[in-house]
Amino acid sequence: MKNLHLQHPEDSILMGDLSVLDWFTQPANVSVKIDGAPAIVWGTDPATDTFFVGTKAVFNKKKLRIAHSHEEIDQHYVGEVCDILHACFDCLPRTDCIFQGDFIGFGGDDTYKPNAITYVFPDLVIQSIIIAPHTVYVAESDLRDAVGSCMVLTPKSTKDVLFVQPEGWQEDDKFDDIVRFARQMSTTVEFAKTKTQARKIEKVLNTFIKVGAALDPEALADVADCDLNLMRLWKLVKVIKEDRLSLCATSGGPSAYLGKRFIGAEGYVLTNEYGSYKLVKREVFSRYNFNHGKFSVPVD
Repeated sequence: MKNLHLQHPEDSILMGDLSVLDWFTQPANVSVKIDGAPAIVWGTDPATDTFFVGTKAVFNKKKLRIAHSHEEIDQHYVGEVCDILHACFDCLPRTDCIFQGDFIGFGGDDTYKPNAITYVFPDLVIQSIIIAPHTVYVAESDLRDAVGSCMVLTPKSTKDVLFVQPEGWQEDDKFDDIVRFARQMSTTVEFAKTKTQARKIEKVLNTFIKVGAALDPEALADVADCDLNLMRLWKLVKVIKEDRLSLCATSGGPSAYLGKRFIGAEGYVLTNEYGSYKLVKREVFSRYNFNHGKFSVPVD
């Protein structure tokens, strides 16, 4: 897959792309979504053949914020992100690959809250930094052309870095019948005709989630000025996603809490031949991120 923002399955259908319905019916590789911040990208820059660190801004199409030295970190970044990247530059092992992961924190404690979720490790972390890697990239000559895939194996922890990636899996189930119904429903839908219209609809959906409003198809269609059947299909795909999410489980890694409530995980990323999508309880985690984002306000 290209270096694109992972979508919620239900948002992917707004312009009539129904490949997610095929995605629902196929087995997938499962990775656990860790709620860290900021996102860290590191590895060997194919354009210079030297080690670099940065945030997702290393993939910018125009102003690439790639740091090959401490001096370049100070040129491209400020504040807490800058401090984190300095530590990453010193601690991350040199590698020929390109990785992306979420920063959880600096070592020396057993409890961390990088964003919405609190993570509790069984012992004090003795490494300098903690990162949850989730994506590996291939880029032939330029990071702007990077193509990513979900990681199968986590890099080995070192004396300086604790790499965290709990094991995720999914119980088998069949979605053929409800997917068939969704396909039938789609024949009555007037989809968004342009990316601008689709972005407007997404903005309305995100606003409803942000303020905790009921996701009623009629209300959504009225505010987004779009076809009612489109919002009905969106809601059905969201239900299918939640059914598939309920079959996911995790083991290993730190314990995760939302407030005082123990949770399995923030969510999961599932990948098969039809693509990669994130499975998250939007009304819980996305709403929190909208209102309490530490380093940014993600469009979830």
